Amino acid sequence: MNNCPALSRVRSLYSMALALCLSLLSLVTLSAQTPRKQSYMDYIRSFSPEAKRQMDRHAIPASITLAQGLIETGAGSSILALEHNNHFGIKCHNSWMGKRTYHKDDRPNDCFRSYPSARESYEDHSAFLKGKRYQRLFALRYDDYRGWAQGLQLCGYATNKGYANMLIKVIEDYELYTFDHGNTPSWYTGAEARSARSPLRTARHYDQPQRRAYISYGLLYVLADQNDSYERIAEDMGIPAKKLAKYNDTPLDFPLSEGDIVYLETKNTEATPRYSTYTVRIGDSMHDIAQRYGIRLDRLYKLNNKDGDYIPEEGDVLRLR
Repeated sequence: MNNCPALSRVRSLYSMALALCLSLLSLVTLSAQTPRKQSYMDYIRSFSPEAKRQMDRHAIPASITLAQGLIETGAGSSILALEHNNHFGIKCHNSWMGKRTYHKDDRPNDCFRSYPSARESYEDHSAFLKGKRYQRLFALRYDDYRGWAQGLQLCGYATNKGYANMLIKVIEDYELYTFDHGNTPSWYTGAEARSARSPLRTARHYDQPQRRAYISYGLLYVLADQNDSYERIAEDMGIPAKKLAKYNDTPLDFPLSEGDIVYLETKNTEATPRYSTYTVRIGDSMHDIAQRYGIRLDRLYKLNNKDGDYIPEEGDVLRLR
């Protein structure tokens, strides 16, 4: 017996409002993703097997290895890569006993390592990261590409203040995180091909949502659990998984971490009046910022007159409205 009619009525109204919102919100926002470059996709197809081999041997995320290779070589187009098989811009240092080549970098005639093959460059890259300077990174989860990206910058792998954010953007734009779990990006063998993946579970539908929902910035959302996915959230909330992914400006197989915000409806076109600007920190991506303030990713780019190639650097001030 219910002894609190007022509480019962509030619960009933909340359930009705939630159901109404979920049934009416059918418009989908497309993410402001950089058009994928053919040269990048070709490089990934060529070197992902080696990146995965290094991950199996040395516990370095394949996504990080591939992203570093892409950035350091311009997708394999640099002189160091083409003529010397150096895919990671590793300089000679005192311990190097192999072949050398000299090119302008921090100084006019910096010494870089030269390898007989790309595989040896990848192997040396793994050995390089296992040195004392980068030892702390191996305390991270093997699939924590954001933590690895931030750690590489903080440990001094590159002098570029936006290096971590560059890595994160490439990983997310090209879905490189899928390699960390033994899968392949959606574009790798065709948009719908999933030969290397586990079949998706058929979504069930419930009369009542099975997770606690919250409201912030006027938006409904849930918090991801450990090892969560859009498919699981879709089953619990009675929303198509593809809609959830698009509401959150990501591919369907985007990896979720415990505590991540997952919006149940299209995000706002700008932040609330309380938040007018944001100062970028190490490890931030435009997607992270858009999620944090409940803004559509394409609108965040537009508010700042940026295109999909923009990579936020520490200290940049972005408009949120």
